[in-house]
Amino acid sequence: MLAQFAVTNYKGFKNRIVWDLSHPSNYSFNAAAIQDGIVKNGIIYGPNGAGKSNFGLAIFDIANHLSHKWKKPDYYLNYACAGHQDLPVEFEYTFVLGGHTLLYNYCKVASELKGNIVREQLIVDGNEVLLKDDGVLNIANEFGLTQAAVDSLKDSANNISIVNYLLGSVPLSKGHALLLLRDFVENMLFFRSLDNREFIGLNEGGSNIEEYIITHHLADDFAAYLKEVSGQEYEFAPSAQGESVLYCLMDGMRIPFQWVASTGTKNLELQYYWLKEMDNASFVFIDEFDAFYHHELSYKICKRLFEGSNQVFVTTHDTFLLSNDLLRPDCFFILRENQIKAICDMTDKELRFGHNLEKLYRGGTFGL
Repeated sequence: MLAQFAVTNYKGFKNRIVWDLSHPSNYSFNAAAIQDGIVKNGIIYGPNGAGKSNFGLAIFDIANHLSHKWKKPDYYLNYACAGHQDLPVEFEYTFVLGGHTLLYNYCKVASELKGNIVREQLIVDGNEVLLKDDGVLNIANEFGLTQAAVDSLKDSANNISIVNYLLGSVPLSKGHALLLLRDFVENMLFFRSLDNREFIGLNEGGSNIEEYIITHHLADDFAAYLKEVSGQEYEFAPSAQGESVLYCLMDGMRIPFQWVASTGTKNLELQYYWLKEMDNASFVFIDEFDAFYHHELSYKICKRLFEGSNQVFVTTHDTFLLSNDLLRPDCFFILRENQIKAICDMTDKELRFGHNLEKLYRGGTFGL
């Protein structure tokens, strides 16, 4: 699991911002939101322009050099903070994976729509495994590299990730910390659906959602999902061989689902697809997940999202979700002014299960 993340000089985050998930409070309710002492599920609030979307993208920077899955093509545009674009962007991750604690930090600069790593360090269970920095390259003896290989890596001009090199070139035992790190990053997922649908990670490339539903014979299941979460009733027509468009039956006529579905319902189709696909996801970040939803629908979707064993976080402006019935005060975060904190750390007031968190939020208890 991701236990802590920090970034400096990324887009609007000129100064270092730290998100610590490893120190939850001792609330007795909604215990499933915490796993192994780490916050597993959470909701992030913040004013418009505070950087919620960019913060999510920053977390997924690691996927751009350790994962072979789908990436955002224009990611490295406007990469460093304006006015400091000559300085590298610094990333720091703490993972707890398979009984190991991994501290992975690196600095990266953007050049020609690519990211070049100029510094990289990995510490596993308190032992430095590798360090590359300003002409220095130290790699632990356990990887068996010759001095010639180390010198070649140190003098290389293409600024490759040493972690990525070790993963691709050195035989590693099952359960090795580097393999655990690779598997976690390969299965991270970021997605959002606003003007455009886009995602990072988990899958190799794009997917036609309706073709996916048809191919996996999920039309009836999708109809049941729409009925459960939104109360809408659809009857989908049997699909012909090779068909990739989902049709619904209306007064006996076959009508393309996309013709009659509202914006919110189309977004539910996207949510349905990822709910089916994210069973194997390690870390999920959904930006503005409820942009087109009624607040009761948002609540139902959150309940579904938080049922799994993977880490799932969403951003929203819907204060209806700010409820102890859904999560707990150490799982609701506010991002503003280059800081992100749980609401329980933003007030001297002792927050209990019976408190109306939405009312406290609107009343300025948490500084807003």
